[in-house]
Amino acid sequence: MSEGSHATAAATPEVAEVGPEEAATVHAIIREGFRDRPLLDPPAPALDETVDSVAAALARAGGLLARVDGEPVGALLFDPDGASVGLRRVAVLPRAQGQGVAAGLASAAAAAASREGYRRLHLLARTELPATVRFWLRMDFRETARHGTSLTLARELPTACDVPTADEMRTLGRRLAKALHAGDLLILTGDLGAGKTTLTQGIGAGLGVRGDVTSPTFVISRVHPSLSDGPALVHADAYRIGGIAELDDLDLDVSLAESVTVVEWGSGLAEGLAEDRLEVAITRTTGAPLGDEAEARQVRLTPVGARWVGSDLADVVA
Repeated sequence: MSEGSHATAAATPEVAEVGPEEAATVHAIIREGFRDRPLLDPPAPALDETVDSVAAALARAGGLLARVDGEPVGALLFDPDGASVGLRRVAVLPRAQGQGVAAGLASAAAAAASREGYRRLHLLARTELPATVRFWLRMDFRETARHGTSLTLARELPTACDVPTADEMRTLGRRLAKALHAGDLLILTGDLGAGKTTLTQGIGAGLGVRGDVTSPTFVISRVHPSLSDGPALVHADAYRIGGIAELDDLDLDVSLAESVTVVEWGSGLAEGLAEDRLEVAITRTTGAPLGDEAEARQVRLTPVGARWVGSDLADVVA
């Protein structure tokens, strides 16, 4: 991805997975995109790529090619490494920057890696290119290592599971609690009756906290102290909250560092409480409340922030 700013009218890029048959096109985009960057010391090794080396990389693991109005304008190469997929040679033609091409590549890469069962994405970025680093931070990548001017940035991918009954929703909560510690923020979304409070009941049981976990809609928030030396559970409901200012009045940030904080209906409101968070979306196919005979829910866990990189949530919910 190039450092420069070349904003033009917005367009919708079309991104497709490609193989070695597109090596010449991908190579040309890499060369032009990286040539547009400021001079670096040492120089970017991407400029040493050849059509043959790009073809070999595409044959080994594939890549992505982005087009705007049918014209190839952006590309990247995949580089799998265990449970993670590296993104290499992410490049956008200078004339196409500012059109959402790089964001389209990043989103398509996450979707492709998730389909193949990978758990995270990672890439290298240079500190001399701060705009590039800021872009990847906006894409929910976080720094996990630093060697000189080279940063390793990573992003944990979402994981999902089907939950057929209320009892299994509580079991999922108990399993999830094993991966939680003080300072964790969970933001729960889902329709009325989807099972947000039921999941929180399981989390409370797994954490070993005092008191029955019930919907806090009318009291807005409850604190459940630990029965041992673990973190308390702060359970909040933003359903009746009119905006961020009202959420701030709850002072959830005061107890955040010492507690596990769960905010139902918190999407669009609670993200500012912590840079690291776990977004939990519960969806269903009918309007029936969650019960022993209800249809399966799908619970989708989206980790955000460096805290969750390497957390292997797929193992937790399996």
